[in-house]
Amino acid sequence: MKIFEEGGINYKFYEHEPVYTSEQAAGVRGVELKTGCKSMILKTKEGKFILANIAADRRIDVKKLEKAVGARLSLATKEEVLQATNCESGSVPPFGRLFGLPTFLDDSVLENDFVNFNIGVLTKSVKISKEDLVRVMNPVIARFARST
Repeated sequence: MKIFEEGGINYKFYEHEPVYTSEQAAGVRGVELKTGCKSMILKTKEGKFILANIAADRRIDVKKLEKAVGARLSLATKEEVLQATNCESGSVPPFGRLFGLPTFLDDSVLENDFVNFNIGVLTKSVKISKEDLVRVMNPVIARFARST
């Protein structure tokens, strides 16, 4: 939460049972699924990692993301997620700069006034405004999600 305090960001903190899916997370937070930000680690053919964020009610379209990134991509394994972020899969916060990773944000996340996401562990999450998210994230914004 240091990143929020340093940036002067208002946030709502949630502490809850461990959540492993976006649906579970929305349930324990008492929010709509679409307000969740799903953060995924992908790997380039050359072995470099990136962080991609989409609204929790969407699915990633890797082909579209490849165009935005300019490289061939595959989803990282659970072990690679841990290697790249020191976080369990499903708990990665949306800020690639915390891990030295390029960060991509699908514009679907910006359809909501507020965004909810895990903050590095499966039992803690926060809610912040979409404006603060973009300010802290400093992402490449593109369209690479599809409806479920």
